[in-house]
Amino acid sequence: MNAEIITIGDEILIGQITDTNSKWIAEELNKIGVSVFQITSIQDDKQHILNALKEAETRADIIILTGGLGPTKDDITKHTLAEYFDSELEINEKVVAFIKRMFEKMNYPFTEINRLQGLVPVKCKVLKNRLGTAPGMWFDEHQKVFVSLPGVPNEMKGLMLTEVLPRIQKQFELPFIIHRTILTYGMGESMVAGRIEDWEDSLPPFIKLAYLPSYGKLRLRLSAKGLDKEVLESRLEKEIKTLTSIINDIIVGYDDSEVIEKMLGKLLKENGFTVSTAESCTGGAIAKSFTSIPGSSAYFVGSIVSYNKTVKEELLNVSSVVIDTFSVVSSEVAEAMAIGVKQKLKTDYAIATTGNAGPTTDDTDKTVGTVFIAIATPKGVYSEEFFFGKLRSKVIERATNKALEMLRKEIIKNS
Repeated sequence: MNAEIITIGDEILIGQITDTNSKWIAEELNKIGVSVFQITSIQDDKQHILNALKEAETRADIIILTGGLGPTKDDITKHTLAEYFDSELEINEKVVAFIKRMFEKMNYPFTEINRLQGLVPVKCKVLKNRLGTAPGMWFDEHQKVFVSLPGVPNEMKGLMLTEVLPRIQKQFELPFIIHRTILTYGMGESMVAGRIEDWEDSLPPFIKLAYLPSYGKLRLRLSAKGLDKEVLESRLEKEIKTLTSIINDIIVGYDDSEVIEKMLGKLLKENGFTVSTAESCTGGAIAKSFTSIPGSSAYFVGSIVSYNKTVKEELLNVSSVVIDTFSVVSSEVAEAMAIGVKQKLKTDYAIATTGNAGPTTDDTDKTVGTVFIAIATPKGVYSEEFFFGKLRSKVIERATNKALEMLRKEIIKNS
């Protein structure tokens, strides 16, 4: 069972707003066994809507439109739908009565333009919008299902959850779609692919593998689709067990919810450890990763963003001689920073970063993208040098991910 999502609105195409509706709809459809074949964004234009509908029904069983519904003259979706399905428009008095009651509660005047919200194609099944004035519309036409929803996110979600998803589940026999995600750190996509090639080639046809890379980490998503849920779950677990035995050294967790920050938090709490950070080139990004997890105050003590040389010297006790001898971008300074923050904030572990995130190299001779990361532990301190490329945001993100990976390995080693 395939679906296509069509978002209508010039505001999306000019970048004024981000289309979050499609992402949410796709996730909810996937949960009930409907695969999204394509997502299309088009102008609020009659011919564009007609063309998109015609093309979508050649590819999908369910076509869901969002946007273009409202009381103003530029909202033409329902008029275009009426033309596409050769249907007259009529005022639905139940919709009008609901809008009137809503306006009375809010002490808003009810005008003729509001009454036009109740104008719908005769051929549609009206879907009650409990959170707004624009009703949803369901069409069973051309042996397909077409659904038109308002673009306001909370109204769209309300209609999807209370009206659209239950109707789809009732009308169609749907397969199960089950996803399992494995999170890996420290190895690139091509290297991982090489290690698991034989295993990937042996996967059954109802299980697909997707590589989802980002800076410094790689998610491997297994998706199983079929009518027997128990068979799918059993085979997925078997495949995950086999895959784990092949790449156990780089796996840090399972499923998307298990981000490394959360896993690190569990490790730190289980062992009663605390951590702090001293950040230069990452500018507090590592600290932000820790504090993004609720309850992180139990193990994350604090951070010193020592962007300036003076801060390194005065707050972290990094010797000016060390800085002058080796420069601020060096393993010696990174290690001194880690020791300094660990002692100052009295933590068991500490992370320190110093480097050139770009676009300039400031007063060092190190190239843009060079980063030194140091980890101070109860047993000592060590550092590594990395080159993360020349895009500033990329350097910061990759350095942050690598620092968390290095800390995790040290905690496991000392637990």
